[in-house]
Amino acid sequence: LSAIRVPTLVLHRTDEILFDVEQSRYLARHIPGAKLVELAGNDHLPFVGDSDSIADEVQEFTTGVREPLRPDRVLATVLFVDISGSTLQAAQLGDRVWRDRLGAFRMMVREQLQRYRGVEVDTAGDGFLATFDGPGRALRCASAIREGAGSLGIAVRAGVHTGEVEVLAAGIAGLAVHVGARIAALATAGEILVSGTVRDLVTGSGFAFLESGSHALKGVPGEWKVFALGQPNFT
Repeated sequence: LSAIRVPTLVLHRTDEILFDVEQSRYLARHIPGAKLVELAGNDHLPFVGDSDSIADEVQEFTTGVREPLRPDRVLATVLFVDISGSTLQAAQLGDRVWRDRLGAFRMMVREQLQRYRGVEVDTAGDGFLATFDGPGRALRCASAIREGAGSLGIAVRAGVHTGEVEVLAAGIAGLAVHVGARIAALATAGEILVSGTVRDLVTGSGFAFLESGSHALKGVPGEWKVFALGQPNFT
């Protein structure tokens, strides 16, 4: 082994059942300059199990670089919701009362997200970003949040859009997220605004919409038709 004079990469899955990892450690210790990488798993054949991790190690060893992980792209409905005029309400109610009311609001929102299978992605101040596997659930959740907030003496505004998003370790990204945020920013107190995409997808599902015009969304190409969600009719 000491006579080997070529770059050597030794790979071993630590829980492999055919060969003990100590055998690979022995090779790495006795081959000059060898690199040992211990991977998770128990498969012996390199093309069984997590073969991507093996390919990544080989690529980095032979080329000196590793291809960056590509984010997953999925179709999702994004919901942005926040409290309208929260700064003014906080000033009128005082810090203590507002803190209690904000806590009740957050609890109510999370209850509705759970009820309609929404996934909380981010929370900042009095705002929420959530994703859903379909626009119908997102709209029902937004309506329930609007109603629940009203019972707390709070007015909310919301925006809903459906499109492809990039799923990252720290949340989601992509054009669909920007569109949803810009649509939410157009809403006034008590309004739930949706994109034309959402309106088209739920046609025939009992939702009622009012046209809210075409808008140029900051940072987003083109004009976007926006609709306001009215009172649903599921009969």
